[in-house]
Amino acid sequence: MTRLFLCLLMLCAVPATALAQATRLDKLKVDVKRIEVDGQRMYEVDASGSVQAPPASVWKTLTTYERMNEFVPDLSSCRVLSRNGNEVIIEQQGMARFLFMNHPIHLVVRATETPFTAIDIALVSGDMRHYESRWNLYPIPETGGTRIVFSSRLMPGFYVPGMLGTTMIRGDIERMMAAVLTRIDSQHMEKSG
Repeated sequence: MTRLFLCLLMLCAVPATALAQATRLDKLKVDVKRIEVDGQRMYEVDASGSVQAPPASVWKTLTTYERMNEFVPDLSSCRVLSRNGNEVIIEQQGMARFLFMNHPIHLVVRATETPFTAIDIALVSGDMRHYESRWNLYPIPETGGTRIVFSSRLMPGFYVPGMLGTTMIRGDIERMMAAVLTRIDSQHMEKSG
């Protein structure tokens, strides 16, 4: 009986925001497929989730590139090398991890921004043979929030075990998306708090 009481007490102690985040993260969708394009095998990623923040707040978080390493797992640094209008050249360093494998990753990418709606990212150089991604932001009029959709096609420039590759990339994308959604929601809660 005492254990049951302690469990109930601990459940009641969990902040409402943590429960809301857990519920929202349960709705995070990530799909990774291995595809063939021009005779090359690569991975196609589709991920989405929703936040309570409006598109302008989401935009600010996604385009404050220098702060990404504060909340994106396995991203050790992210810095803007140049900015010219809506094009930004960004250098990122991080680590790909799966079970016993750790592989450092260094990328230089070009982000092309379409304010408050989309960010297109293309590989300039680095540890990928192919990398392109897109962030789309869709307002949710009923809640004032935003639906965030991330899509990507990538081909690592290092060995990824065939069948494990999909699982490895799905895990990385799930952690990244969960961290982004959590950061956006927590910033929104602080501002509206």
